[in-house]
Parts: sequence; C-alpha cells; structure tokens
Amino acid sequence: MTQKTRFPAVRLQRTIPAPAHAVYRAWLEPDLVRQWMAPGSLGVERVDIDERVGGRYSVWQTASGASAGGFECEILELVPDERIVFRWGFVGPRRAEGPVFDSRLTITLREVDRGSTLLTLVHERLDELARAMPDVADKVQLGWELVLEKLGALIARPGTELHP
Repeated sequence: MTQKTRFPAVRLQRTIPAPAHAVYRAWLEPDLVRQWMAPGSLGVERVDIDERVGGRYSVWQTASGASAGGFECEILELVPDERIVFRWGFVGPRRAEGPVFDSRLTITLREVDRGSTLLTLVHERLDELARAMPDVADKVQLGWELVLEKLGALIARPGTELHP
C-alpha cells in the first residue's frame, strides 16, 4: 500500500539575471548566503558551509536580535553550475536541544537567454515538519519566494563578488 503525501512539495521557478555559475556560487559562498537566506525581516547570524558531498550546510537566523532557528543540512549532490541537492533540516531556536525536521531541497540551474539562469527549486518531504510545526510548514513556499527575490536582487547588483 502506498501512502499519499498529505503536504505537497513546494515547486518554484525564477529567472535570475546572471549566469548559472554566479547563481550556483551564491548558494555556496557563506558571505553571499548571509545576505539573502532569510525571508522578510529575519536576519542571518551565521553561515557554515563545507562545500562537498556529505558536507554540512548550516544557517542561523535571527529575529529582532534573538535566535530564530534556521537550517542544519547535508549536501547530497553537487553538479557545478547545474544542480545542488540537500537533506534540508529545519531547526528551532534551541538547535541542539530540539528536533530537526528533515526534508529534501533540490536546486536546478539552466542558463537561458543572454546569461540569465532559470532556477528551479523543489522542496519536498515536508510531511514531518507539517505534522510537528504546521505554522512553519505553511510558510515554506512564501519563505522561498521571499529569499529567491533577495537572491535575484543580490546577484544583479553590480560589484557582487563570486569565487570560483
């Protein structure tokens, strides 16, 4: 018997006005991630990225100066300038003391006209999060919409420095 997923996956596409390499690097350079990986008025306190398959990807967010939780993730796949897959873990403000709700995030990049990149984001396996924290799960799509808007603005800004 197969069980149907109750909480649908989040699927978004955005055209980012930059080459695929720039978009790919923006997901992996801590100084850049710090500038866009927080929706709305949230801030990013710290980013740790071990850029390799099996590496850790952590983002600590803040709200009004206090810890707001964030993400403890594992990089599952890296295809330079094309694809990044994460085991994406949502964590609360107490981090080590609280549970981590695992999901899967896939970022696919494809260059399109004149050096722009079509970014496809698929965030799935959100059922566990939805059962434990429905208010957070309900905001996953909006959160990604907001941060992807920040990502596009950051990359389009002249002077954004990217490392190979």
